[in-house]
Amino acid sequence: MSSAAIPELPLPPEDCLRALAAALSSGGDFADIYFEENISTGLSYEEERVKSASHGVSRGAGVRVVIGDRQGLAYTDILTAESLQRCAESASAIARDSRAQVQTHPLQAQPTAARYQVEQNPSDSDLQTRVAFLQRADRAARAFDSRIVRVQLGLADELRRISYINSDGLVWSDVQPMMTLRASAIAADGSELRTGRDSGGGRIGFEYFERQRSPEVIAGEAARLAILQLEARPAPAGPMTVVLGPADSGVLLHEAVGHGLEADFNRKGLSNYSNRIGQSVASSLCTVVDAGTFANMRGSINIDDEGNAPGQTTLIEGGVLRGYMNDSISARILKTKATGNGRRESYAHLPMPRMTNTYMLAGQSDPEEIIRSVKRGVYARRFGGGQVDITKGDFVFSVEESYLIEDGKLTAPLKGVTLIGNGPEVMTRIDMVGRDLKFTDGGWTCGKNGQSMPVGMGIPTVRVSEITVGGQER
Repeated sequence: MSSAAIPELPLPPEDCLRALAAALSSGGDFADIYFEENISTGLSYEEERVKSASHGVSRGAGVRVVIGDRQGLAYTDILTAESLQRCAESASAIARDSRAQVQTHPLQAQPTAARYQVEQNPSDSDLQTRVAFLQRADRAARAFDSRIVRVQLGLADELRRISYINSDGLVWSDVQPMMTLRASAIAADGSELRTGRDSGGGRIGFEYFERQRSPEVIAGEAARLAILQLEARPAPAGPMTVVLGPADSGVLLHEAVGHGLEADFNRKGLSNYSNRIGQSVASSLCTVVDAGTFANMRGSINIDDEGNAPGQTTLIEGGVLRGYMNDSISARILKTKATGNGRRESYAHLPMPRMTNTYMLAGQSDPEEIIRSVKRGVYARRFGGGQVDITKGDFVFSVEESYLIEDGKLTAPLKGVTLIGNGPEVMTRIDMVGRDLKFTDGGWTCGKNGQSMPVGMGIPTVRVSEITVGGQER
C-alpha cells in the first residue's frame, strides 16, 4: 500500500470495486472508473453590452473495459451504486471476452503534482466584476482606432474535479482550473471589413490578467490585427522562403507534425511516421518535445486521464525520430512506457493519445539575422485555422498576420496568405532555428475524433527554405 492517503471518491470504495469486478466479469486487461464534476461559467459581451451569460454544472462517471486494443465504455450522470453497476455491466458487454479473468487489486494512491497555482479563483467573482473586466477590454479595442466598428468578447472559466480508480488498484484525484479571455475586433474602411483576434489564459486565475496580459492588451492586440489587415496588400503566390515567427507558428508544428506522432495513428500504421523510430525525419536543427509539466499552461496536467504522470517526452531529437506520445493501450501494444498523454474530453469519452504542450527547442541563430538572410520571402507571425491529412502530412494553413520580406527587412503587411505543404518535408527544409523560443498565450483547443482538448504550443523563429505560399500575386 502507498503511504499517501487514498483520495475520497464520489461513491464508497466498496461500490467502486464491485463495479470494477462487474466490468471485468467477462474478461479484460483492466477496467477503470472516471468520475467528473465540471462547473463552468461563460459571459459574452458584444455591442457594448452583455450578450449572453451561462453557468452550468455537469457530473457523471464513465466505466471503461480494455481488452487488447478494444475498449468498452458506458457512462451515467446518476452517481449511485446501482447506476454505476449497470454501467459496468454495459461496458463489459460492449468489450466482451470470455477467455480471461482478471482479479482486482488493493487500492493504492497515485500522487499528483501541483501545477495549477491559482490565487484569484474566478468562481469567487460576481457578475459585476466580470462585466467590468470585459468593459475594460471593450474600451481598449474601440480606443485603438476609429475604424474599429465592432468588438466581441468572451470570458469563460471552468473547474473540473476528477476522481479515478482502476482494477490495478490505482486511485487519484485532481482539480483542473481553466480560464480564457477571447477578443475579436472588426475594422471597417468603406466596404472592406477585416477581423482581428487574440486570446489569453490557461490554468490560471484573474491574477494572470493583472500580471501578464491585461484585458486591454488582449483586446488591443485584436484591434491592431484588424487594422493591419485593412492596410495589408495581396499576398504573393508560389514557392518561396518562409520565416515562421515565434510562439503562434507552433500551431503548424502541432498540426502538421504533432498529430502524426500520436501513438494510436502509428500503431495502426496510419501515420507518415509509422515504424520510423531511429530514422532521420527532420533537419538536424530540429528537436521537438511534448511536456505537460509547465506551471499554469493551457495544455499542462498534473496527471493524465489514465493515472500516468506527464513528462518531458522527446519526440524528435536532432532530426531523428525518438518516440511517440502514448496512452496506456498504445504503450502496452508498442511495448514501451506510457508518456502521460492519455487524455479524454469528459467522463463520456474514451481516452486516447493527445498532445499537451508541444514545442521545438531553441536554436543558435539570432532571430533578426534569420530575417536579414532572406532576399524575398514571407514572415508568418500569427496563424488561423488549417487542415491536415495525418496519413500524408499534407497541410493548408491560413495566416492572420504576415509580412513581405524584401532584402532582409519586413516591409508590407500581407493579406490572404495561406501556407501549403507537407509537414515531414517542411521539417527537412528548416535551415535556421532562432534562440527565441516562445509559447502561445493560452487560446488553442485541439480537436481529434470528435473530442476537444486544451493544448499549448511553442516554437522559436524558424526559417524554412521553401513552402508554397497561396496568394493572389505572382
